[in-house]
Amino acid sequence: MTVETRLDFRSDTRTAPDRAMRTAMAAADVGDDAYGDDPTVNRLEAEGARLLGMEASLFLPSGTMSNLVAVLAAAPADGTTLIAGRRTHIALFEAPAIQRFSGTPLTQVPQDADGALDPDAVQQAMTAGAQHIVCLENTSMLSDGNALSPSVQADLATLVGPYATHLHLDGARLANAAVALGRPLSDMTASADSVAFCLAKGLGGPVGSLLAGTEEFIGRARELRMGLGGTMHQSGVLAAAGLVALRRIPQLAADHAIAALLATELGRVDGADVPSPSRRTNIVTVRLPGMTEQLLQRRLAGRGVLVLPLFDGYVRFVVHRGHEASSVPEAAAALRDVVDSGQGEA
Repeated sequence: MTVETRLDFRSDTRTAPDRAMRTAMAAADVGDDAYGDDPTVNRLEAEGARLLGMEASLFLPSGTMSNLVAVLAAAPADGTTLIAGRRTHIALFEAPAIQRFSGTPLTQVPQDADGALDPDAVQQAMTAGAQHIVCLENTSMLSDGNALSPSVQADLATLVGPYATHLHLDGARLANAAVALGRPLSDMTASADSVAFCLAKGLGGPVGSLLAGTEEFIGRARELRMGLGGTMHQSGVLAAAGLVALRRIPQLAADHAIAALLATELGRVDGADVPSPSRRTNIVTVRLPGMTEQLLQRRLAGRGVLVLPLFDGYVRFVVHRGHEASSVPEAAAALRDVVDSGQGEA
């Protein structure tokens, strides 16, 4: 029997352009970005750089490509090492492609419960005279979407400063971190050499990411984007959506409020383990005793609620602009029904 999906919490990439965004896309003034003359792309890149406190930015199709291009542009020679937390998206999902295309090996280091890199492990992974790219992820997705304070990045920059180091910020949900902490985006990027910033998650864009850094760095990145096939032509249609997305950053506070309510209600279900990060954003994780994450995912799906399985029994709920506070009681009721129906069912 097919169960109707009523609530989809798998990811904030599940957002879709609304009427206002589609109207902006339809009216976009376009050129050819391969020649640098698409005016809407140019406006998006200029506005993105301004908000992120960087000299320049580049519009790319995805956050994964943004991180890859960042590593390629930052690696000056063979022997460069990439250092990232072992629970980051780069370490878990992107490292094989980065090594294939750049030849840059990844050294994974431990993270604390909030997602910050272990400073002793970072220092141990660095070698005097060698080239390093150190990556920090904010928000830290596998730390329950915790928003890291700018001071965490500043401390990391101070630590790696004596070495030949490029500090890259994987800011796929950096807007969520900025809103949760009440800080401008430029504060969140201070001390980073580059940042990848996704437009297609909670901000609601249909596609795209910005890579920002110095003019020189973005110049190299632009050439690399072309070589990887990431240059789009009349991409002002997509950039128009990105400009609307940037104006919606303050609206992420509503997602955070719903996520906080969801965490509270899920936590009231008997036996539910709902971790509490230091600074919650739009992600809530939960597990039930004696149940694998795959089984919990299936049983919630059987009740019309889609989630993403993680590890150690945890599944992930991600709140986005497509959800309302009225979604929370239904999600909690589905989890409660899983508990009440017993845990032996496959």
